[in-house]
Amino acid sequence: MEEIIFGIGITALAGALATVAGAAEDTESDIGSQGDPNSQVQLAPQMGYIHRIFNKAIAGEPPAYGLWVALGAGLAWAFMAMQINPILAIVLGSALAVFVQGVYATTAYLGRTASLAKFEQPVYIDILKSMTTVTMAHAFVAIFATVAMCHLIISALGHPFPLPLLGLVWGIALGAAGSATGNPFYGKERQYQEQKFGAGVPISASGNIVRYAEAGQRNSLDNGFFSAKLGGPASGICFGLIVFFELWRTVVFEPLAAGWGAVIVGVIVILIFAIIDRYIEVWARKTFGPYVAPEEASS
Repeated sequence: MEEIIFGIGITALAGALATVAGAAEDTESDIGSQGDPNSQVQLAPQMGYIHRIFNKAIAGEPPAYGLWVALGAGLAWAFMAMQINPILAIVLGSALAVFVQGVYATTAYLGRTASLAKFEQPVYIDILKSMTTVTMAHAFVAIFATVAMCHLIISALGHPFPLPLLGLVWGIALGAAGSATGNPFYGKERQYQEQKFGAGVPISASGNIVRYAEAGQRNSLDNGFFSAKLGGPASGICFGLIVFFELWRTVVFEPLAAGWGAVIVGVIVILIFAIIDRYIEVWARKTFGPYVAPEEASS
């Protein structure tokens, strides 16, 4: 019983770290347009819409954060092998991984923007300097929290994977949670907020993202403030629940039926969430009505 109670406590702490990581990851990716709306940000200058949105995407969030977290975890693992304090090792590993992220963000923004030179999209040096450092700060929080969570799982729960491999697995899961949860909120509710609800994005509006804020031109810091209000916390809760339920079912039910108890409980949890999701979708459609036709929305 004491082992189960200890395991549940570690599970709750890991879930809390995952929640912080998920919120930071989604805000970072939204500031860098590295998710759902990225194609529209890249398309906008080609359609004649010059903007000041930071565009650093060179990959989807799952492989990107798989790289960042695995790199941070691998460096922390090496530092701990040198008898460095684990907390300091995780901080150093995460910091070095963030410098690599900053290099990728810089070259991605310059490269993607330079490819749009014939469409008269300029490279804004102030955007490069201000946005890159902000994304690095959020990336550090996400990487540190995830690597710390992985170290906690290994040291306290006895997970058999080495730290770099576990970091790769949970880094991919972190990017997937942010991409699936927070990015649609940023893309649909922010970049296309001038479109009427439920109208979708007609072909004629492709690339016509919102480029002006309450005062002056909009930049990615404005999008970061917006995403941090709902999209970021929602992504954090999503990733936190994923980690919590994954560890909880293992800690409590793995001793049953030679491990099959944890598998069965995992299937039951998935079915319960599928039913809840379906109920919420049906309720939303009945409450807010069916989607209107594009011609009605544009009139």
